[in-house]
Amino acid sequence: MSTKHEKILQYIESLPVGDKISVRQIAKEMQVSEGTAYRAIKEAENRRLVSSIERVGTIRIEKKKKENIERLTFAEIVNIVDGQVLGGKSGLHKTLTKFVIGAMQLEDMMRYTDAGSLLIVGNRIRAHENALRAGAAVLITGGFDTTEDNKQLADSLDLPIISTSYDTFTVATMINRAIYDQLIKKDILFIEDIYVPMTDTSVLRNDATIHHFHKLNERTTHGAFPVVTMNNKLVGMVTVKDVIGREEDELIEKVMTKNPIAGSMKMSVASAGHRMIWEGIDLLPIVNDDNVLQGVISRQDVLKALQLAQRQPQHGETIDDLVKNEMKVLGDEDLIVEFKVTPQMTNQYGAISYGAFTTLLAEVGSFALKRRKRGDAVAENMTIYFIKPVQMESTLTVKPRILDMSRKFVKMDFEVFNHQVLVGKAMMMFQLLER
Repeated sequence: MSTKHEKILQYIESLPVGDKISVRQIAKEMQVSEGTAYRAIKEAENRRLVSSIERVGTIRIEKKKKENIERLTFAEIVNIVDGQVLGGKSGLHKTLTKFVIGAMQLEDMMRYTDAGSLLIVGNRIRAHENALRAGAAVLITGGFDTTEDNKQLADSLDLPIISTSYDTFTVATMINRAIYDQLIKKDILFIEDIYVPMTDTSVLRNDATIHHFHKLNERTTHGAFPVVTMNNKLVGMVTVKDVIGREEDELIEKVMTKNPIAGSMKMSVASAGHRMIWEGIDLLPIVNDDNVLQGVISRQDVLKALQLAQRQPQHGETIDDLVKNEMKVLGDEDLIVEFKVTPQMTNQYGAISYGAFTTLLAEVGSFALKRRKRGDAVAENMTIYFIKPVQMESTLTVKPRILDMSRKFVKMDFEVFNHQVLVGKAMMMFQLLER
């Protein structure tokens, strides 16, 4: 059975793209309190099903696929540039394919402007009209207005005209930044990207017996199952170890692990993998805020996803990417890594930032373990017990040394030199992500 919250979310998802949504309307339609409706709309916003815009309200937008995340909707553009919608509100849900900066003659401008574009331009009334007729939306910079005729044209074509007080250069920078941030988000894998949904998950009810476990185990060959109530609420996990030597008619809830560790859809795959290794579990149940089971992920799913992610082309660069780009591997026997400190990696004093320094050590450590054919690893803890300021443009040499290695953990020591002068010493513990 679905909760009220889930039913409202399903209702919102069923609405046509472009529909206006209000707390009062949802409360009336679904016969729930306004508080319940408000919470569901906020969740729908987090799931990118709707977008709320000042002076316009909340509208149903198209949920974008992960690979298409860099395509922004006009509704998102309004929020990015603190804009005011002058006309064409019913087209805010549409996604834009490109944006054109109108800093040229009208004829030249129109050569670049086509359907699905966003023309960023100042107070050039003719350009506004021509862009709309070409199927493009318009973003007017400098806080200018447009004519009533253009506003009516925008309404009739379902193409937004947006006004912002920012100048053209600032607007282009803000939109680029938003696209760039989304590209970085695109590279982060979440549970929702890889989980096995409820329809494909084998579960046991809490009133089932050991006999039911054996039958399900024979049919699926799985060694662990989530245990749920009649309403699909997660109450336990049961594994082959739990049922060994037990009577066939004994109840599952007597042998299961109660209140098991669970994950959520928005948990990153990397942190889920870390948790599973740390807790020694092979199957992680995935639940929503009401503890209703949504599906599961296995340790194999996590490892495959992480390996696939490493082969994906990178678009948005994070600090980790910047650090990796500056690393050069030297030495065949003993691993030595050479590293250049770029201006992006410095603090307000022009020396290497603590964040960049720790990232460098973590990356070098992971590389050293891969060389030893130990696969993927996650940094567990780090102690930096000596560090000197290192100025930008310096070239550092990092020497990692494995002190101790077990099946699950590795202890590593690091020495960092700047032209033969010792500038850093650290100790790090890694957790190995093995099958």
